[in-house]
Amino acid sequence: MPLLTFDIIEGRDPSKVKKILDSAHQAVLEAFGVPERDRYQIVHQHPKHEMIIEDTGLGFNRSDDVVVITITSKQRTDQQKKKLYQLLAEKLEKDCGISPDDLMVSIVTNRDADWSFGKGEAQFLTGKL
Repeated sequence: MPLLTFDIIEGRDPSKVKKILDSAHQAVLEAFGVPERDRYQIVHQHPKHEMIIEDTGLGFNRSDDVVVITITSKQRTDQQKKKLYQLLAEKLEKDCGISPDDLMVSIVTNRDADWSFGKGEAQFLTGKL
């Protein structure tokens, strides 16, 4: 936990997709302080015509490299979120050549009772996590 879902335009080389995931995981580790193996990532690839990601009037120049990351997580501080946004932009640009203009992030917050990691248990509630 957290769970990261990546929406990208199809056609990227699998090694480049893996690099995006690795870079994002490093940003989460640093910003949220989660354990190394606390890694839950899902990639959805879409035909170009199925992703319309405009700029809300902010002047971003989007390209086919656009990455939309939806993060489902327990509550994080505003400072942790701001740090994550910054680190994601920096790491994806440095490691993957993805412009910060091509990154969009949304965090959806939930609570301990909203997670089961398997075996039909609520591990945060049972004390296993």
